[in-house]
Formats: sequence, C-alpha cells, structure tokens
Amino acid sequence: MNTSYIAIIDEYGTWLDTLGYVPFHVYSSKFHLREFFGWLENKGIQSIDQLTGKHIANYQNYLETRPNKRSKGHFLCEMSLAHNFMTIEKLLQFLYQYGMKNVPVIVKRQLKINREEQILKIEPLTQQEIKTLYGCIPETYPSLTFEKRQTKQYGLKLIFALYYGCGLRRSEGWKLTLQDIDFDRKTVFVRQGKNYKDRIIPMSAGVYKELQDYVYNYRHRLRLEHNRLFVNAPNTLNDKLKYLQNYCDDEKIRAKRLSLHLLRHSIATHLLQNGMSIENISLFLGHNSLDTTQLYTHLI
Repeated sequence: MNTSYIAIIDEYGTWLDTLGYVPFHVYSSKFHLREFFGWLENKGIQSIDQLTGKHIANYQNYLETRPNKRSKGHFLCEMSLAHNFMTIEKLLQFLYQYGMKNVPVIVKRQLKINREEQILKIEPLTQQEIKTLYGCIPETYPSLTFEKRQTKQYGLKLIFALYYGCGLRRSEGWKLTLQDIDFDRKTVFVRQGKNYKDRIIPMSAGVYKELQDYVYNYRHRLRLEHNRLFVNAPNTLNDKLKYLQNYCDDEKIRAKRLSLHLLRHSIATHLLQNGMSIENISLFLGHNSLDTTQLYTHLI
C-alpha cells in the first residue's frame, strides 16, 4: 500500500482515539479502511484526491457480494457491513475536517438490522459441546515447545473463562486488566462496555478457579509493558478459537460458525435452560433492553 494511504490510516486512527472511541473500535475501523484503500489501489486509484462517490458506491456493492473470508459459503453479516459503511462515512468526515477539497457526497446506506432474525440464525453450542471443546485444549499445539504450547493453551482457557463463563463481548474481554479481577469478592469489573456502561460480573466456581490459575501461575510471571489479562493482540483471539475448533474431532462442532460472540450466546442460552431469570441474564450480559435478552428464549 502506498505511503499516502498508510499516513491517512494512522491519522484517522488518532482522530477516532481523540473522539473517545474505544481501542477495539479504532483497531477494527483501521482494518476496514486498509481493505478499502487496497480495493482502491486495485482499481488504479492511487491518491485520495481521486476518490469519488461512484467509487464508494461500487465498493459498497462489492462488500455486499463479497464472500466472507472467515466463513466459507457465507457473505458478510449485517453488522460487519454496517461497520464498514460507517467507517467510510467517518473517513469522509475526517477528510473534510482536515481540509480536503471536494470531499465526495454519498447517499448513506442504512442497514436495518433485525435483531430477532439475527438471533434466530444462531446455533449455540450445547453444554456438552462446550465441555468437548474445552477438553481438547491440553492436546493442542503438540509440535511447539512446552513454553510456547503453555502460552497458547493458557490463552484458550482464558477465552472460555471470559467469553463463555462471563458472557463478555469481544472488546470487553480484551480490555480487562489484572486490576479488574477481584478474587476476594469473586467478581470481574467490566469498564465501559457497550454504550459506556460499567458492570460487575460474579465469577462462578469454575471461572474463579480458571482465572486464579491463569493470573497466579502464568500471567504474573510475565514482564509486559501493559497490564491487560490477554497477552496477545485482539485480532488473534478468534483465530485461536478457530484453531481449537478445527482440532476437535466432533463434526457437529466443526460445522458451526464458532466465534467469541457465539460463546456469549451459548452461555445466555444455558443460563436460561438452567432457570436463571431474564432480568438477571440481562444484567449479566449488559443489555440495554430486556427485549434483547428475551429473544434468547427462541433459541430454547
């Protein structure tokens, strides 16, 4: 990618950061922008000054028909498309504020996301499938040295503890620090989750044991420049989960569209099956509306 596009991506990320967007949103927006600029270069557009509304419309059409790179046989979901479209709209706002002349005027493409239809498409993992997947972790990465294998396996266990055991969203889990884990009170403090809401999540006995093992037997031994629980970058988390899925012998598990968010959907379903009230599940998940939580009743 040419240097002018790279410079714009860096400045755009800094601009989003100053506006108060959470780090994961900044990271994913820059990723979408890199894809957009790469597409422009393939079309012979080497400078942002050449950008027109027609280029943007063509790119949006391309996104709506482009196969999903992570899930073969599927297209981009509504949420992903909406984030891509919003990234380009914010880019135009950024370019205007930084003095670009003739910033393209586009017709905003609004995707009305049907949450009920979206949730009805979900195939949550069963409780047995969760146990089966988790049980595969000790067998993963057999070709690596003990130290490297241990690092990756601890990372997988932490994914299950936070995204299944605590029902966190992707950015909520990645932002957690050592200070957010209170072993005395057996709670996890989520700072500024969706819509900037804080919440406190009680640890189950299994999550408590898993986090204690991770923090005291692994994470405290590392000398890192940050104090986050996760050692690696957020874009590696879904890849780790996909690796575990492909390593599993269960064909039903391997056929599912496994992701961090599916673990969150799965724990919501299992809590309902085990008799927890809708109100408590809503608090646990950090939903703004009880209506969103009630949609999970369709899954059972």
